[in-house]
Amino acid sequence: MVSTHDIFMTLVAVHIATGTVGLISFWIPVGGRKGSTSHRRFGRVFINTLLITGITAIGIATTTLFDPVATHPHLSDHEVFSDPSMIRAIFGWMMLYLATLTVNLAWHGKLALRHKRNHRATGTRANNCLQIALTIASTTCLIQGYWVQQPMMMGLSIVGFATVATNYWFIFKPAPNNHDYVKEHIKSLVGAGISVYTAFFAFGAVRLMPELALTPGLWAIPLITGLTLIIYHQYTITRKSREQKVVAK
Repeated sequence: MVSTHDIFMTLVAVHIATGTVGLISFWIPVGGRKGSTSHRRFGRVFINTLLITGITAIGIATTTLFDPVATHPHLSDHEVFSDPSMIRAIFGWMMLYLATLTVNLAWHGKLALRHKRNHRATGTRANNCLQIALTIASTTCLIQGYWVQQPMMMGLSIVGFATVATNYWFIFKPAPNNHDYVKEHIKSLVGAGISVYTAFFAFGAVRLMPELALTPGLWAIPLITGLTLIIYHQYTITRKSREQKVVAK
């Protein structure tokens, strides 16, 4: 009979394999020339692997919620995580939230590019379901963080609420600019990269040093790096758009 731990470890193996490809391929479209063959090729690799990574992470989180002790036996003697409720909170509910955030951003970023001529078309049934799912996951992360007194969980939930708000702002923006879809594409996919790198630093490190999972500085590294990339690229796009308008006049 297949045990919960067996299912968990199988999901982890797939998650690590696809996540590694995603983490590496992330930098090629980010650092390369936009619109180039390599940008498009590795961009597709990044999106597709992140979708698989996020979906397997949902499975990992679900098995953890179902049986936290069997899925994390190495934490049985840990000062903080020996309590199953803490395992459920951090490696269950918070990971479920980050996984949903990753899938949401990767899919929305893909649609933003696909429907660049019609923002409203981005509001597909699947995309609307993802916005609802992320709102629920963010709310749950906030509540669970409050129950176990983990400010980091409560703080991270704000990113989910902000993501849903900005996604809908893009979909229903009354008078979008020609370059808005590029900004949204970058925001979503770099945001998905932030989510995966955050999980990599936090949940990956827990295998070696479990206490690192609750270290705010570790979580801040991918967040600050990603936000810097988003701000830089959006500034560059806006500047080029203004320059083109000046030349056109």
